[in-house]
Order: sequence, then structure tokens, then C-alpha cells
Amino acid sequence: MTTPTSPPQSSPPEPAAPPTETVRLAAVAADLQDERLIQQHGIGGAVRAFGRRVRSGDIGSLPVVIGLIVIWVAFSLLNPNFLSSTNLVNLTLQCAAVGTISIGIVLVLLLGEIDLSVGSVSGLSAAILAVGFVNLGWPLPVALLASLLSGVVIGLLYGFLYTRFGVPSFVITLAGLLGFLGLQLWVLGSTGSINIPFDSWIVQFAQQWFLPDWLSYVLVILTALAYAAQLFVTANRRAAAGLSAVPATSIVVRSVFLLLVLAVPTWYLNQTRGVGATFVLFLVLVVVMNFFLTRTRWGRSVYAVGGNVEAARRSGINVTKVYLTVFVLCSTFAALGGILAAGRLAAANQGSGGGDTNLNAIAAAVIGGASLFGGRGSAFSALLGILVIQSISSGLTLLNLDSSIRYMITGAVLLLAVIVDSLSRRTRASHGRA
Repeated sequence: MTTPTSPPQSSPPEPAAPPTETVRLAAVAADLQDERLIQQHGIGGAVRAFGRRVRSGDIGSLPVVIGLIVIWVAFSLLNPNFLSSTNLVNLTLQCAAVGTISIGIVLVLLLGEIDLSVGSVSGLSAAILAVGFVNLGWPLPVALLASLLSGVVIGLLYGFLYTRFGVPSFVITLAGLLGFLGLQLWVLGSTGSINIPFDSWIVQFAQQWFLPDWLSYVLVILTALAYAAQLFVTANRRAAAGLSAVPATSIVVRSVFLLLVLAVPTWYLNQTRGVGATFVLFLVLVVVMNFFLTRTRWGRSVYAVGGNVEAARRSGINVTKVYLTVFVLCSTFAALGGILAAGRLAAANQGSGGGDTNLNAIAAAVIGGASLFGGRGSAFSALLGILVIQSISSGLTLLNLDSSIRYMITGAVLLLAVIVDSLSRRTRASHGRA
């Protein structure tokens, strides 16, 4: 009698790696391949690595830079005054207020969220400044502090509602758009418009202050030197860790290129009034926020939460703190933008923060390269995006075209930017760089 034999026991299959982990490993493998190219071929390898990244959909700010060049060339051919020093000085001054607001929009977009109320918050901030300084006789620093604190309080409110009750940011900020617009009208009162004295330093700062020529060149040189020093420090740390480092020749080339990119426009703007103080403030804010986003634990946490909030939470990141700080910063930048706008107009009225302020701030962030899907973008997205929008506005004004054309062109550029972002996202995913 034969005993039945049991079928051979097969070992259980290895569990498949989670999709997120698979994508992460593929991205690491792609980065290591770029590292080997740089290590083996120096500058040539860096160029080849850049080409590989572009072909794989990691295009960064390349589309908006190309688009900005096309816009400038087209408008300069249609009207030579577009690239005049006088017009470009005006263009930079127009960028400062809305560009500052757009920095905050970039931050919330990095989390995959949105703030629809930045226009109303900026208008409320301008109203508080004007009423406090002019009607109530507050010292100007106190009025400015109160305006900025209004942004902090609003951001805390948004962050609390989002993290405590899970209300979508779209709904919270849409309610804020309406509510703070009403509060702005209540603060202004029956007059509806308050003029800020021209001799106050906030108006002088926004309208009349320009850097002396020598100081603008000193800042350009210091910026290039700081950039080179940062690259050398990073290269030495990587070399000490046994990783590939950017060659010294490449660092010198990059630094000289940055020096030229900054020095030539500065020289050209200095042919008339020069570099406006408000635009310098905007640039400083962009650089500072870029530093915090790329060089601090908080910045890495923002990108991590925007990329995958659950993975960020499981890795030990305080997700609630990240959301709170980002909402606070977004509203604070909106308040600061309202202050700059009020100073430039020397007034606060019922239209402050209205019109296309809200839409332009959001459009600038998206056009500049901040992804609506979260996790991708930089503070420089606000700079590039607002340059595109204000260039379109300035060029069409010089051509005496109706504002309706500007809205249609800006809308088309915004849609194109979102399409490019979506396509590049798919390409990155297919190449393991998502």
C-alpha cells in the first residue's frame, strides 16, 4: 500500500516592493548614474547628465526661461521701447508686490495645497497700514507690524482649520477670500480710500529708493562670490564623503556665468534710475526662502510632505507643524505684498488686493515651475513667473492693446505651463525620476 505523497512545498514568493519604494530606488539609481558621469568626465559629464535629466522629464525651469526669452524678443521686435532701460526699471518695480505674494503661493503649492485668499489678505494688510498710520496716528513701524501680524494670525487660522478639522485648503481660503475682503471694507470705513503721505519712508521706499550704482555692483560681486563659496564647500564635503564632486573648473565657470547674468542687467538698469529697493527686497526674499527650502530640515520636510504626506508622517516628520508654518508664511508674504503695493500707490482703498492680484500671484507660481501636484518647485518659481506675467502686461501696454488680450494671453501661458508640468511628470515617472 503506497502512502500518498504531499506535493512539494514551494517557498512563498518574495513580497513586491511598495510602489513608492520602487520609485524611490529607481530615482536613486538614476542619480547614481549621473554621479558616475560627472566623476568620470568632469564638465562634459555634467553636460551629459543634464541632457539625460532633460530627456527624462526633469526639465526644471528650462521651459519658463525659454518662454521668457521668446516673449522679450517678440515684444522688442514689435516695439523697441520694450527693452529700454526705463521700461525694464518700471517692469522690475511692478514685479515686487505681486512677486512677494507669489513666494507664499509657491510654498503652499509645494504641499499640493492652494491659497485663494492672498489678494484679500494683502488688501486687508494695506487697509490696516493706512488706517493705523494715517487715521489713528500710530508710528509707522507699529502700523507695519500690525499689518504683518494680520497675515500671521490668518495663516494660523488656516493651518488650525486644515490640520484640526481636515477642511480642504480650497474651501478654507475661498471662505477667507470673501471674509477678509469684507473685513478690509469694514476697516477702511465709509471713506473707502486713504492716502498715505508721500514723505513717509514706506512710500519713498516703494517709489523713489534706488540703489547707488556702486552698491548694486558690490552686491552683484558679493552674490557671485557667495555662490562660488557655497559650491566649493559642497564639493569639499562630497569629496570627503567619497562622492563625486563638481570640478573646480566647473565651479569657476558657473560663478563667472552668474556674475555676468547679474552684472549685465544691473549695468543696463543703471543707465536710468537703477535697481529699485523694492525689487532688491523681493530678490532677497527669494534667495532666503530658497536657502531654507534647500538647506534646512524644514525645507526638506516641505518637499517630503508635498511628495507623499503619509510617507513623510511615517518617517517621523511633524506634518502638522509643516502645514502650520507654510500657511503662516503664505499669509505673511501676502500681507507684506499688500504693504509694498500700498507704498507704491501711496494709498489703500477698496480695490487694494483686488482685480487680478490674486490670479496673477497664483499664475506666477505655476508658470514659474511650481507643480500643482506638490513636491516640485522652488522660490525662484515666483521670480521667473512674475517676470513672465509682467513682461506680457508691459509689452501689450506698449502696443496699446486692450487688457482683454492680456488676460487671454496670460491664461493661455498658464494652461501651457500646467500641460508642460503634467507631461514632464509622466516622463519622470516612466524614467524612474518621479
